[in-house]
Amino acid sequence: MLQKVAIDNVEIGMYVEQIESQCARTKMKKPGFIRQEETINNLRYKGVLFVYVDADQVISDDEIQYHETKVGEHSSIKGSDELVAAKELVDKSKKQLSKLLNDVYENKPVDIEPIKQVSSDIVENIFERRDAVFWISGIREKSAYLLDHSMNVAFHLVNFGRYLELDRQTLEELAIGGLVHDIGKILIRDEVLNKPGKLTDEEFLHMKEHQTLSQPVLDSMMDLPKLSRDVSLMHHEKIDGNGYPNGLKGDELTLIGRMSCIIDIYDALTAERCYKPALSASEAFKIMLGLTPFHLDPDLLKQFIRCVGFYPIGSVVELSNGRVGLVCKENPDDLMTPTVKLFYSAKTESFREVEFIDLKKRPDLKIIRGLTEAKLKTDFSEFR
Repeated sequence: MLQKVAIDNVEIGMYVEQIESQCARTKMKKPGFIRQEETINNLRYKGVLFVYVDADQVISDDEIQYHETKVGEHSSIKGSDELVAAKELVDKSKKQLSKLLNDVYENKPVDIEPIKQVSSDIVENIFERRDAVFWISGIREKSAYLLDHSMNVAFHLVNFGRYLELDRQTLEELAIGGLVHDIGKILIRDEVLNKPGKLTDEEFLHMKEHQTLSQPVLDSMMDLPKLSRDVSLMHHEKIDGNGYPNGLKGDELTLIGRMSCIIDIYDALTAERCYKPALSASEAFKIMLGLTPFHLDPDLLKQFIRCVGFYPIGSVVELSNGRVGLVCKENPDDLMTPTVKLFYSAKTESFREVEFIDLKKRPDLKIIRGLTEAKLKTDFSEFR
């Protein structure tokens, strides 16, 4: 007989068969034991209010202790406090950005102060819990691309700026710029912005107008830092002068502008859109390297790749033994040997018992390729 348990009362060792949110009660794709706090946190973040457990199913204390030890050794995300803080940051960023975009759309006065406050929080969180932030921000909503993209560009700008050892004030201004960099797109016609196919020449010209539309909005923002404005107005420029809106060339494109070009393209390529599937980080980098030296700064791009890694936190990878999972911890000494949370078999196309593997300690295994959920035609959201 199943027992209904509130999510806050769920304990390690319980065998869960069904879950209940505000919308519905559904069966688990893969019923099983709760073996770690991370599983409970994931359920909570997905809006699960109750679980239904089979009290007759029992897991031994020894097995729980073993699993906790392994997770303690391998998990990069330090615990529920880290994930809660990262989730609060993501929610707050989206809330303030959504209000800003709505104000622009309705031609209301724009207040930049809440965005400045969020930007300070972003910098603080990137320093304190970077892995948790990128883990949580990797959960994208197909219907909220503009919000997710703007937020992720801000996160990546701060992370890259930190890697380049830029000062705190610059990092906060980078975050502001990332959040508002595509603000003009809210004024682009929906049928063009969300078109599921290739744009016509006329539609592409209209899409490019988002840069022109951004300028008066940015002008109306009291005390908007120039650096933040540069992020917005330079992220479509090119080293060879063939970008827009101003055709900046060579040294006319500042370091901030060059960073913005790289990160805007990277996040767009690795996101699923209405007209294309998401690319893995390694696939995106191959395309971006092909855009040097005429479009992107080659030296800066190489630094960005070193900063992010070919297999960033939250990316899907396949190992040489056919197991598939998510990168959950980077190895700063060798970016090709991260810790991976494994839970899927590419050979049998089925979910498996969750296992954490530190590739630094497993020379018999290696990553053979980066993947995406779209390529595997499955959904890994319950494991994030």
